[in-house]
Amino acid sequence: MSIFGSMKTAVSGMNAQANRLSTVADNIANVNTTGYKAVSTSFSSLVLPSSGGNYNSGGVQTSVRQAVSDQGDISYTTSTTDLAISGDGFFIVQGPDGTPVLTRAGDFQKDDEGNLVNAAGFQLMGYSYDSGSPAVVVNGFDGLVPVNVNQDGLTAIASTSGVFKGNLDSNANVVAAAASRPSANPATPTTDTKKVSMVAYDRLGNKVMYDFYFTKTAVAAAPPPAPPAAAATWEVAMFRNANAAVGGTTSFPYSAGGAVGNGTITFDRDGKLLTGGAVNITDGVTGQTIAMDFSGLTQLGADFSGTGTPNGQAATPVKDVTIDGDGIVYAKYEDGSTKPLYRIPLANVASPDKLTLMSGNVYSANGQSGVTVTGFPQTNGLGTIKSGALEGSNVDLAGELTEMIESQRSYTANSKVFQTGSDIMDVLVNLKR
Repeated sequence: MSIFGSMKTAVSGMNAQANRLSTVADNIANVNTTGYKAVSTSFSSLVLPSSGGNYNSGGVQTSVRQAVSDQGDISYTTSTTDLAISGDGFFIVQGPDGTPVLTRAGDFQKDDEGNLVNAAGFQLMGYSYDSGSPAVVVNGFDGLVPVNVNQDGLTAIASTSGVFKGNLDSNANVVAAAASRPSANPATPTTDTKKVSMVAYDRLGNKVMYDFYFTKTAVAAAPPPAPPAAAATWEVAMFRNANAAVGGTTSFPYSAGGAVGNGTITFDRDGKLLTGGAVNITDGVTGQTIAMDFSGLTQLGADFSGTGTPNGQAATPVKDVTIDGDGIVYAKYEDGSTKPLYRIPLANVASPDKLTLMSGNVYSANGQSGVTVTGFPQTNGLGTIKSGALEGSNVDLAGELTEMIESQRSYTANSKVFQTGSDIMDVLVNLKR
């Protein structure tokens, strides 16, 4: 056995415990860091070949392990831009150099430009709804832009479609004379009709009201043995309410060309719609076309009823920004309506614990971690995004204090080995005297 060898072994032991103490110090320092993942020191022995009765002491080496895949506790906050991931996955963020990296730190706040930035200065990335519903790029970060929630001013959206659902009374009278139907815009139309109005929006966000008239025009006979394909036919005529006649007992005749849309709707003998589920409103005043969907209509033996829901939006200021569990960022307007702005994706790798840790509590993929795969929350095993919440560090403070004491004791014991070897060397040197 070499005395120098035992001293070198003791030095390697002290270095190993110093590394262990460094990881403990890092964990304790970041015990309150949002999304921080604890690191630990793993020990492995170094063995030197021995021969005969001589034993050559080797040493010990350390490697650092990360607990990136361990979930931290989630706590709730009052800020809707604070985000936490419940489950697997990482937020995709970018630093000042524009390089996308991964993080679990979701303490995002608006900067002076409206971008969501966390405490380390990294911008949250997402897909924009400017070109419609976004699709994820599964094997890269192409198409991602900084999530900007600066929604100043007013926003107006013109109506392009609408849905009308309800019931047309199967016992309604048939109006055979075309000249007295609402579609003819007569001065004295038939009273055997049902009217309902719906509000839509023009390009400037102004409200435009349309009057809908439903008139039964035909009932098919039902000779045995088989019923006809169409049991009843209805006409729908639509007018601009602003063009209605004033001063009389009826809205007819409407001015400015009459109806802005009309169509024929047919039902089978079970009261289910057969044809005519789509009728357009073509408004020459606003210069827009609104595709109306009447496929939800029925014809049953009950009173007339109906509800209309157009798309579009009045000129309304943004009141708040909300984020749901699927990662969709919505602008919430003062009138209660919402509009999707961005969708936040999540990214993951095959071995998260092997990711390369970088300053700012962010990670980058490497050959050991595997390829980065991107997807939307709650798809392909990815977790859920929780708004108004933060993921805390997964550091066990009590465990770290225990590790610190153990490291101190082990360091002291190794130093005693070194000191004993040094004393033996003094004895050998003094033999020459």
